[in-house]
Amino acid sequence: MPTLWITLIVLALAVVGYVLGRARSVRAVDGNTRVLHSRPTYYGWNVALFTAVPALLVLLLWGIAQPLVIDRVVHRAIPAEAMSDSDSRRLVMEDVRRSASQLNAAVARDVLTPAEVAALTPEDSAAFDRLSAAGLRVSTTPHILRAAQSFGDFTRTGGRILTGLALVLALGGLAFALMRTTPQFRARNVVEQVVRGLLILCSMIAIFTTIGIVLSLVFESVHFFQLYPWQDFFFGTEWTPSFGGGSKLGMLPLLWGTLYISLIALLVSVPIGLFAAIYMSEYATPRVRSLVKPAIEVLAGIPTIVYGLFALVTVGPLIRDWLAQPMGLGNSASSVMTAGLVMGMMLIPFVSSLSDDIINAVPQSLRDGSLAMGSTPSETVRQVVLPAALPGIVGAVLLAASRAIGETMIVVLGAGAMARISPNPFEAMTTITVKIVGQLTGDNDFASPETLVAFALGLTLFVLTLGLNVFALYIVRTYREQYE
Repeated sequence: MPTLWITLIVLALAVVGYVLGRARSVRAVDGNTRVLHSRPTYYGWNVALFTAVPALLVLLLWGIAQPLVIDRVVHRAIPAEAMSDSDSRRLVMEDVRRSASQLNAAVARDVLTPAEVAALTPEDSAAFDRLSAAGLRVSTTPHILRAAQSFGDFTRTGGRILTGLALVLALGGLAFALMRTTPQFRARNVVEQVVRGLLILCSMIAIFTTIGIVLSLVFESVHFFQLYPWQDFFFGTEWTPSFGGGSKLGMLPLLWGTLYISLIALLVSVPIGLFAAIYMSEYATPRVRSLVKPAIEVLAGIPTIVYGLFALVTVGPLIRDWLAQPMGLGNSASSVMTAGLVMGMMLIPFVSSLSDDIINAVPQSLRDGSLAMGSTPSETVRQVVLPAALPGIVGAVLLAASRAIGETMIVVLGAGAMARISPNPFEAMTTITVKIVGQLTGDNDFASPETLVAFALGLTLFVLTLGLNVFALYIVRTYREQYE
């Protein structure tokens, strides 16, 4: 039975448990709910939670463990020489999964019986003819066919066990919770403890996700540095990857382009966005604010590919014809300035909307006190409102900086793909994210340093953004202490 159907059955049992638990609590006191320890609703939720939570946790654990177990099952059916490297392993696993799904479809459509699928061999031409006539394609390679059969058997067996275990846990939890439903039972306390545990679990998911991301980057980066010298990566000034060998993978040109483009983008977006936020929160009338704020926020909904096309077709040629060529600084429409300006336009709503909400959250009493002391509105903004809102504004700027560092499409179309270190903003350059995409695109050898370098670059970006967060936190805490 598919996991979706098991989940729906468990949830239906939880609904039934809620109704039965609530009715049982009321019936136990002959309708006089005042003598119950908790409200009848809590008794219903107690039964529903004990019905659903254990079964759903088993389904979740199965979903996490299933790929690992299936991998082991498939490995037993495939000779080691067929999976000698990462590329062959990936191709074999894809072929096994495809063949297994086709065999399952053959059983579901009555093309073959389960017994015929289990006994299928590459020499069984009649069965393969029936599969071909039904539009199903199954590999005839012996070890892949055996692995696909093992895959299917394990999936079906695991599905039956999972279905039985989930239903037993759901029904057992329902019966156990109903037995505990008495007037003296502290249902509210139990429900609150279960809900608190679920909230903790949800918060831990974000932590475990972050740990998983970091570990995946670290492990692959370690593998990369085993194949390529770390000194050449961190301090190299030339980026010329070659899958044929002799690659030079220095990250400094990519880091320079990333920081250069992000700096120009922030120089455009932060002043404009912050001034727009100050105007909307402190000076604009309600009517003007109701028109200006949505108009600015429209920029946040435009896809980045559209910004990239705008940079390629409009902004780039204008900068080249009006600035770069007359000043003798370049002849290309793709440049750091092009990407930085367009990216800055994209980041304006991030800065303005967040800063506007943060400035509006400053208590009105601070403004009134400043004005009562004789300060002008502009002095109030500079000396009272902005210091009080500084932690939030720094957060908005940090969000914009992280967004700029991670942008790809605008850089591809606006700045080009040239890895170089140059102070000239009218020359084409590129960023770390662009090269990550480039190194992972196509049918490349996943074990080669030219592909694994993408993880080292990703780890570099992670450390860079982490450093920005720590620096911003230091500034916020220092200024907050001075202000308080």
